[in-house]
Amino acid sequence: MLPMSGEIVPDDKNWTWVLEKRCEDCGFDALRFVATGSGAALRDQVARWVAVLGENNVNVRPSPMVWSPLEYACHVRDVFRKFDERLALMLNEVNPAFENWDQDATAIEERYDLQEAAVVSVELREAGLALAERFDSVVGEQWKRRGYRSDGSAFTVESIAQYLLHDPVHHLWDVGAEVPIF
Repeated sequence: MLPMSGEIVPDDKNWTWVLEKRCEDCGFDALRFVATGSGAALRDQVARWVAVLGENNVNVRPSPMVWSPLEYACHVRDVFRKFDERLALMLNEVNPAFENWDQDATAIEERYDLQEAAVVSVELREAGLALAERFDSVVGEQWKRRGYRSDGSAFTVESIAQYLLHDPVHHLWDVGAEVPIF
């Protein structure tokens, strides 16, 4: 499967390891991140990504095999949307199973490389703030509710918050933006 305008190799890593140890690249440490702060952390991420999208040449890839900041922002927007769906399932159903999401196929089908930065900025803001509000609504024992990824990986609301937050933080690092310490 060849991506949009270059040969980006699909990412087939199982990133759940970030729940067990600090990411050596971006520095995010899920074990130190307090999930009850997810809403505030997501609002911070939204502001940082909107700033990235306001820069010049965000649609330019640094090399043919590396996404542009715009493509990463499209991915972050879609991560926010997907995790909002998953969090809603976890809060409203007992032990839901999450449908598989092929992120690389989405990037190709949605033509991340051709999207408009101004539109993506609005959509990313909306998706991130909606997800932040949903996390703000989580109380007490809801943090322990479970959900399951299609590969069998089990998450609680708490651990999915930790797992989720690594994604936009790591991609800030990918685009050379300042990465927050949580």
